[in-house]
Amino acid sequence: MIALLLYRSVADHIAPWAIAFATRMLARSLNMPEPLVHSTGDYVVAHVTAFEHSVGRSLCPFRLARLLRAWWRGLQ
Repeated sequence: MIALLLYRSVADHIAPWAIAFATRMLARSLNMPEPLVHSTGDYVVAHVTAFEHSVGRSLCPFRLARLLRAWWRGLQ
């Protein structure tokens, strides 16, 4: 039990540091300021979410398989 509590406290301290470090390294590799990396990430997430809700639903493999089966049955 003590080991689990110790693991959680260590993970709680390391996770924010690791995320900040990864963001900083990405910003340096792209030669961009960190706030711009954050806002660009938010922009990309918003566009991906919008795409998934509009076109992505119609491209669902299960839905496409159902449509293909119905089309194939209609030909026979």
